[in-house]
Amino acid sequence: MFSEEDRAREWIADIIAECDRVASYVAGMAFERFAADGLVRDAVERCLLRIAEAATRLGPERLTRIAPEAPLHTLRGLGNRLRHEYERVNAEIVWRTVENDLPMLRRRCAAALAEG
Repeated sequence: MFSEEDRAREWIADIIAECDRVASYVAGMAFERFAADGLVRDAVERCLLRIAEAATRLGPERLTRIAPEAPLHTLRGLGNRLRHEYERVNAEIVWRTVENDLPMLRRRCAAALAEG
């Protein structure tokens, strides 16, 4: 049986792994290429959905301790949009999330795991 802390560490590790996947999918890409490549967009959006789910499972209190600057409400909103309004997903918002939010979130999660 896993403790809540063990599960939290798994969710943090999941966020890191998904951030790494996204980074590998968009490496060397400019926005225009990303926006035009449906396969990459689909893969990135799926990763973002998993990140949003893991962040939701961590909960606002724990995520705020890990990454106070992470916009949890925005991340949850993006997850909901990807799940329920996928036809309205804006490629620019996804790109800005990939470029601006994921590197910080990954660094903060890696630091949280290292601290134990």
